[in-house]
Amino acid sequence: MRFSPEPPQRHGAAPAGPVGSDIAVLLCNLGTPDAPTAPALRRYLAQFLADPRVVEIPRLLWLAILHGIILRVRPAKSAAKYATVWTKDGSPLKVWTEKQAKLLQGLLGERGLRVRVAPAMRYGQPAISQTLDALKREGVRRVLVLPAYPQYSGATTASVIDDVARWALKTRHLPELRFVNRYHDDTGYIAALAQSVREHWQREGRSDRLVMSFHGMPERTLHLGDPYHCECLKTGRLLAQALGLKDGEWLVSFQSRFGKAKWLEPYTEPSLVKLAQDGVKSVDVICPGFAVDCLETLEEINLEAREAFLHAGGQRFAYIPCLNDHAAGIRALAALAERHLQGWPTALPDAAGLALQRERALAAGARE
Repeated sequence: MRFSPEPPQRHGAAPAGPVGSDIAVLLCNLGTPDAPTAPALRRYLAQFLADPRVVEIPRLLWLAILHGIILRVRPAKSAAKYATVWTKDGSPLKVWTEKQAKLLQGLLGERGLRVRVAPAMRYGQPAISQTLDALKREGVRRVLVLPAYPQYSGATTASVIDDVARWALKTRHLPELRFVNRYHDDTGYIAALAQSVREHWQREGRSDRLVMSFHGMPERTLHLGDPYHCECLKTGRLLAQALGLKDGEWLVSFQSRFGKAKWLEPYTEPSLVKLAQDGVKSVDVICPGFAVDCLETLEEINLEAREAFLHAGGQRFAYIPCLNDHAAGIRALAALAERHLQGWPTALPDAAGLALQRERALAAGARE
């Protein structure tokens, strides 16, 4: 059978879930291994690096390289890196994403919206397909897919949409679906970033330069029409304007290169080394393209890049955390979700409406 079987629909039955909500926001992040071990990394990397959105080279050639070389060598090295940032509650990315989802649902509720928020991962667990299945079983009929990527890229945002589409191809009774493609220039997002920088400066003092490090992409994606590079530059420019920075006081760079191909420049670590060699004594580094802290921010930037800058002669390296559970960041996400939810029945019912919903639910249970 091509399509998954569905339970019979009962007319008049109230949807399940908190306050009868049949609307959900699916907060999607990249994903994480289950543990900082080589076997867990092998499973995770096999799924992640097999995505044709992530690696755009001939499929058969790449799969031979992936399974013949990379998955034999890289898992142990990556596991050691993950071990340096792993917490008692698990991967930082998963911990923060789950917390964001909880806070976002709470704030939307405070604003009078009966919406549940469910976290999901493009790679690893909880998987997007499994989370959507669970939401459907709970009575959800409308889903806003909110990828945790401020800047659109085919390798990230589009890959989330691909995964939702694959789930849809197997689903008989589809919910209404909406997607947020980007929020790189959203006023709330920029304001939240600026507030986090100002708060850091008030606590720790201001460095000579503000470095905004974004995840890298192969340069060829820019020439093929991917808007990611341009959107990163716009985010950087808007953040600098919001902070009142002048030219020369800030720069945008790109991190996380993989392979031998040319990636978007300038590269973060070499840029930091050059700043130190040119006499810049202190830097503040922020990663605006990451919704939450993860391996790429905590290990690659706050450990490796820090060491490179200090070793090259720098004297002070300050990492500014991602928005994580920052109140301004959650407010920005809530405002973004609220705009995209317009037209759906999100208003919390009054007391009479709640009583009617309870009566319908009890009646439906009695008929069963």
